[in-house]
Amino acid sequence: MTTKTDVDPMLAKVRKLLAKAADPATTPEEAESYTAKAAALVAAYGIDQALLAQTDPGADPLGDRVVPLDAPYAADKGDLLSVIAHELRCRAVRRIERRAEGTEITLHLFGHASDLDRVEVLFTSLLLQATRDLTRTPVPRDQHAAAFRRSWLAGFSAAIGQRLSDAERRAATEAAPRFAAAGSSAALVLASRTELVEAAMHDAYPRLRTARPRSLSGSGGRHGWDAGQRADLGERSRLARGTRGILPA
Repeated sequence: MTTKTDVDPMLAKVRKLLAKAADPATTPEEAESYTAKAAALVAAYGIDQALLAQTDPGADPLGDRVVPLDAPYAADKGDLLSVIAHELRCRAVRRIERRAEGTEITLHLFGHASDLDRVEVLFTSLLLQATRDLTRTPVPRDQHAAAFRRSWLAGFSAAIGQRLSDAERRAATEAAPRFAAAGSSAALVLASRTELVEAAMHDAYPRLRTARPRSLSGSGGRHGWDAGQRADLGERSRLARGTRGILPA
């Protein structure tokens, strides 16, 4: 697993903005403004690093990181991480090992260093925010708690995926003139970076299989979607080594 010891100043700025957004003294309008700015900065950071790598490929090398996902709801945490990784031009492979003491789930991430850093910032924050909001959401009396919470987390992940996709698309559009000035195309450069990531993933896992969609019976999806729409897009700098006990059982 590769790591960075220093946090980029841009990502540090993102954390500060979102700390303000999360402050109880901040008005909803101010919080929305801080959150929108943070999302734009996260996307702009990825574009800046892609441009830099055009002239200095060594500045943003391909890498990989392995993230353990602990119970409860390890698979659902993995879904959230996979969504974030995909929208930030990384790729994730879910690894399941069944042992005598239980099943272990890890996600093996592939991506350029700057994009992996962005994934770290967002996943750590969003997992904590999901925990906070899910804990505050009552489970309907007629539903099984685990089923409701899994559907809630699915809705949360879907909302986050849409928001990140929109932010990345806007950043690429706004940066198109800068890519053109450098004699390239934003769409082609970003697509090329993604192709390199996918090639690295397939080199490591030549026999990958696409998992079938999970069937969820709970009715928490709308609650989770709404929470995902409100969530701050980034807050802390490091991905937790484990996520044991974060979500309610």
